[in-house]
Amino acid sequence: MAQIRGYRRPEPGTQPAHLHPPYVSSIKRAPTKPLLVIPPTLSEITGPIFGPEIVQPKACDLTSQHAGPPLGQRIIVSGRVLDEDARPLANTLIEIWQANAAGRYLHKIDQHDAPLDPNFTGCGHTITDAEGRYRFVSIRPGAYPWRNHHNAWRPAHIHFSIFGPAFATRLVTQMYFPGDALLPFDPIFNCTADENARRHLISLFDWETTIPESALGYKFDIILRGRDATPMES
Repeated sequence: MAQIRGYRRPEPGTQPAHLHPPYVSSIKRAPTKPLLVIPPTLSEITGPIFGPEIVQPKACDLTSQHAGPPLGQRIIVSGRVLDEDARPLANTLIEIWQANAAGRYLHKIDQHDAPLDPNFTGCGHTITDAEGRYRFVSIRPGAYPWRNHHNAWRPAHIHFSIFGPAFATRLVTQMYFPGDALLPFDPIFNCTADENARRHLISLFDWETTIPESALGYKFDIILRGRDATPMES
């Protein structure tokens, strides 16, 4: 039987730290002992395989899932999923979730004093095409308070889940918006020590995907390995 290959370990500082004391929740969540490296078996590196048939027709357009349009500034978020050699990764399942324009999630735990939007659920999914491309239509999420420290506010962000070719290849990250004044003060964004790596979490404004009189375009490429890899949540 051929030897099963594992997954390359990231370069130090390029991925979020398990323990980042300014992010108060990490103090309780972070491991207190050295991590054990478990050799992968066949079940960790194979399956499941996703195809276009699992994508719901309106899943990639978060603005058309209800009876009316949601409130807020409409945006187009698109990009590619690539490996370290810039090769596209086709048939990659991408899921997103986000707060509404007022900075509130449709979740019972979120009791932020901001209105819910009956026309915005805040989640969607899609599959990358043969060139690794994906595209979502949504609204720009609002900032919200989160009680991590005095007067703490999270910058606008969209959560991304990238599900690769195996159960062990599901990765989660967050996309931020350029020019957000809250970024230097956000402990979660700053969990990644390497400044160059942190920049890969910020989308780029994109004129090519901006739709006149309709929506602003943002480009967010997701690179899964190598020195330009997108930081992923532990």
